[in-house]
Amino acid sequence: MSEGTGPPGEGGAHDEHGGRAPRIPMPRTSVEDGGQPLPEPEELAELKEQGGLVLDHDVLKSLLGAWALAACSPQETAAVEAHLGGCGGCADEARRLREAVGLLHPPESLDLDPGLRTRVLDGCLERRPPRVPVPGWAAPYDAETARLDALLQDFGDSEWHAPVRLRWFEGEGTASRRTTVAGVIAHLMSVDGLVSVALGLDDPLGDIPAGGPTPAARTEAYWRASHFPPTRSVRTPWREQTHTLVRTVSLTGPDAAPAPAVPYGGFELPLPDAMLDRAFECWVHAEDIADAVDYPYEPPAPRHLNRMIDLAARMLPAALAARRQAGLASPARTRHLVTAGEPGRSLRLEIEGLGGGEWLIPLDSPGAVGSAEYEVAHVALDGVEFCRLAAGHVPPDEAAAGQAGDRQAIRDVLHAAASLSRM
Repeated sequence: MSEGTGPPGEGGAHDEHGGRAPRIPMPRTSVEDGGQPLPEPEELAELKEQGGLVLDHDVLKSLLGAWALAACSPQETAAVEAHLGGCGGCADEARRLREAVGLLHPPESLDLDPGLRTRVLDGCLERRPPRVPVPGWAAPYDAETARLDALLQDFGDSEWHAPVRLRWFEGEGTASRRTTVAGVIAHLMSVDGLVSVALGLDDPLGDIPAGGPTPAARTEAYWRASHFPPTRSVRTPWREQTHTLVRTVSLTGPDAAPAPAVPYGGFELPLPDAMLDRAFECWVHAEDIADAVDYPYEPPAPRHLNRMIDLAARMLPAALAARRQAGLASPARTRHLVTAGEPGRSLRLEIEGLGGGEWLIPLDSPGAVGSAEYEVAHVALDGVEFCRLAAGHVPPDEAAAGQAGDRQAIRDVLHAAASLSRM
């Protein structure tokens, strides 16, 4: 067989120079390199016919973030959305971006979380402890005055003059006094002045004759001395006074002289208990203000609420004895009447929920020690409900309390708790 006459496909063909042509064909020229127009997807063809943008894949992918934020032009939006119908990868990415954008705009209230300040401070203190730490017994006062100040920050004139009715329990019924939001702040400043005076600081009443050392007498004196009803101007001196009190008690080191007692007229409290008392009243009156302007207000942090409840529980025996002396409570039962420091007939006070715990309240003598052995009654209340009872905002006969045991002892203790309240 002569050269060039073999079967097809066995190299019988010759190239232009007479040599044998290669048996494997050369690669085809790429469409992209051939200078010919690329085939267009249907959606791009439609956009082109409608005068829309024609963009390649990389450009469209780079626009997904702007598209998710609704920041594209109408033409870009149309191009991106047309592309998403035919590109699964970009469609998945677009869905993730849209979900991420949704997280940037949660449907929540713009009001600050009441616990935000505490969380921020806790985080800061974990990294660098304060040079002068606030004592644990003053922390509730520091927190509650800060929360109330945050509530007052954006009040306009109408809110400052909104009517507020202060309520407390007196004898066998509820007493009240009408004032305004500004009047409540003046009341808090006047009574906080009892602590200021005990610490040797300036009295907010100045030269105003108080008419008596009780909280009510000091407040009425301040209100009477004002030529006009208190206005928003009372906020600054009140807040400065709270800062001064916290700073002063924080600078009192463990080696300092014993803390002074704070007189309240008919009784006195040690400085740590007085600061807890002022924190409690600040929270109660902050709720009064919030109710007056129809604004939500949360209870204190559980650890602070627990300290306030503990103070009220420790004050109950003396309050019960005072009501007994006034003929408002049943006489002590001599069968278990004991000397100071000895166990006696007791009521178990169980506080549920926020700030919860249990306390054994001696019934027959303020100097006696609560004893489970002599327990004659058991009362259970929610923590916030108990505090509102102690603030005089819930009548003792209407308190939502679980009860078991001696009914008279339970009634006496619930009324004694309400009698802890005052103006």
